[in-house]
Amino acid sequence: MSSKKKPVVPGLEPPQARLAPRLPPTLLATESAWAGDAAAKKQAREERDALVRGVTSIEEMRDAIRRVGRGLPAISELARVGILDAAAFRARAAQGLPFVIPGVVKRWPLSGLTPHTLRERFSHVPVRARVGHYINTAFAPDRAMQDMSMLEYLDLVDAGAEGLPPYLGNLELRELNSMCFWPAYFSKMGPPRFWLGPAGTVTPLHCDYDDNIFAQIWGTKQIFLSPPHHDEFLYANPANAILFGSPFDPEAPDFDRFPLARQATMIECIVNPGDMLYVPAGWYHQVRALTFSLSANRWARAVPFALNGEPSLLRTSS
Repeated sequence: MSSKKKPVVPGLEPPQARLAPRLPPTLLATESAWAGDAAAKKQAREERDALVRGVTSIEEMRDAIRRVGRGLPAISELARVGILDAAAFRARAAQGLPFVIPGVVKRWPLSGLTPHTLRERFSHVPVRARVGHYINTAFAPDRAMQDMSMLEYLDLVDAGAEGLPPYLGNLELRELNSMCFWPAYFSKMGPPRFWLGPAGTVTPLHCDYDDNIFAQIWGTKQIFLSPPHHDEFLYANPANAILFGSPFDPEAPDFDRFPLARQATMIECIVNPGDMLYVPAGWYHQVRALTFSLSANRWARAVPFALNGEPSLLRTSS
C-alpha cells in the first residue's frame, strides 16, 4: 500500500476537516475568563442591590411590581394632593399610583434663589454635561459626556449650539443640596441627584425599579408616565437590573417601528416650580424641560411601597 496521502479535492474534504479551526486553548481560556468575570460582576451587583433593598432578588421584585401594576386602576391624569406627613405619604404611595404634591418644594431655600445665582455663587462647581445626541445613548455606558465648571456649562448653554442643548443630569451637587429640605418619606434614601438645563433638554422614556420623589425647583417640565406592566408594549431593554430604557418616544410616536406601543397608556403631567412628584417603582417616564429648569430627585433604597411589604420578597436575616 502506498504511503502517499491522497490529494484533497476542494469541497470533498472529510467532515472533520471542514470544521472551523479551533482557537488556541490559551485564547479560549482568556475569553471564558472575561465572560465569567462580566457575569460574576453582574451577579454581584444584583446581589448587592437586593441586599440594600432587603429583598430576596431584584428580578423577583421587578416581577412583583409588574404583577401589582396589572391590578391598578386606569388613570388619565395624576392626583394633586395637599402637603403630606410621612405616614400619610406612605399610605398614599401604597396605592401604587403617581401623584403630585404642589407647593412643598417652595419651602426650600434653594427655591428662593434665581438661575443667576448659579453664576454668582456656584460658577466654580465642577459638573459633567451630557452633550451631542445624548438621547440615543442615554442609558449606555459610553454616552458622550464633558467635564467643565458650572460657569463653562452656562456659557455653553448661552452659546445656543444646534441640536439638543447640553444637559446636567443625575449629578450629586452638594453645594445646592445644602439648601434643600427633603421630607422623610423614605426610611432609606439614596443621595440627592440634580438635573439642570434649558428648555429642550430631555431624559428619554425609562423606568427605575425604586420609588422616586422628584422636586421641581425652578422652571416647568412635561412628563409622560406609563404603568409598570406596560413594559411589554414599550420594547424595554435593561441598562442594569434596576434601570430599563425604552426606544419609544411618546412625544413623537412611531407606531410603524413600535406597533405594540399603541396599547401603552401614556399620562401627561406638567410639574411647576414648587411641585414634588412621586413616581412609584417601575413606572416608565419621559421628562422634557419646557423652560430653563432645575430639578432634584431621590430614590428609595427599600421595598417599594406598592408591594406592601410582600413577605415572599423580604430577605430574612440569617
